[in-house]
Amino acid sequence: MQRICIVSDTHGKFDPRIEQLFIGAAGIVHAGDIGRAQPPIIERLGAIAPVTAVTGNVDWNTALDIYPINTTLEVQGIRIMIQHIGDIPKRWYRQLPQPLPHVVICGHSHIALIEEYQGVLFINPGSASQPRGQLGEPTVAFLDIQENGEFHAEIIPLKMAEFIKHAD
Repeated sequence: MQRICIVSDTHGKFDPRIEQLFIGAAGIVHAGDIGRAQPPIIERLGAIAPVTAVTGNVDWNTALDIYPINTTLEVQGIRIMIQHIGDIPKRWYRQLPQPLPHVVICGHSHIALIEEYQGVLFINPGSASQPRGQLGEPTVAFLDIQENGEFHAEIIPLKMAEFIKHAD
């Protein structure tokens, strides 16, 4: 199994619980609105695992505008599309590239979401710094990809960092 850890909308704030939760990740996705921080957030994440990042609207016209607006990864045969600003799955599905990705990741709304629509899994990890929505607390997401091609995602509140044990 490979675990892809997903974070978005940090807005220059790096909660140390993110590091604890992301230990053992095969890769990390930052879905935009990185924001300026010292040390830089992408650098801190990169010390844990390889990072794929996209730029978000608060990053535009700043030094963080070096990341693409969208990108695609492939992990164990699973195509993952990433961009900061998404839409509700029913509308966004019609705009997806062909061949269809298996997983689509976005941020922007600060509202955590995992929804399958027409065979595509849509993930918004919520915000790790300024949450909105039902949970009302900072969240990230895990995407676990099995060797057989099955995958599963879950939203993880940052407060769970103290309870999650990692295999060394």
